[in-house]
Amino acid sequence: MKTLFIGGIKSGKSRLAEAYILGQSKEMPYYLATTEFIDDEMRQRIAVHQQRRQDRFITIEEPIQLLNTLKDCPAPVLIDCVSMWLNNMLYHQQTEETVLQELTAVMQLSSDMVFVQNEVGLGVIADNPLARRYVDLSGKAAQLLGAQCEQVFFCCAGLKMRLK
Repeated sequence: MKTLFIGGIKSGKSRLAEAYILGQSKEMPYYLATTEFIDDEMRQRIAVHQQRRQDRFITIEEPIQLLNTLKDCPAPVLIDCVSMWLNNMLYHQQTEETVLQELTAVMQLSSDMVFVQNEVGLGVIADNPLARRYVDLSGKAAQLLGAQCEQVFFCCAGLKMRLK
């Protein structure tokens, strides 16, 4: 089964997705952390996630190669987060077509997956081309995941609402 948790920044989606996969899995799940760019603020955010995970997950850190990493995971995996992966792919000059092809291929894998993604399309239109490109790509990725996941949850204020 594939499940998507989507919501705004600090909406509680990671915490909710973690609780969900731990409740669904009979074995220790994998946690694919995709953050690549590290500054002091990101280090603090990562530390919060790591502390919350403790030893309840097998953690893999991979910022780019989703498909190659996920195809070898024998247990359910939580991908946190698609948004940072998209950011990494744009930073490394990957085309929209390449990004969406890789995400489509990931969706064809038979393993259970829980995706976490920021909903970035609810605000104003960005004032620069790169930000607009990111928001557009994020929206297309969210639509792809939303269409192909069996379950989709929208997260806000630490709560989840089932959309599908």
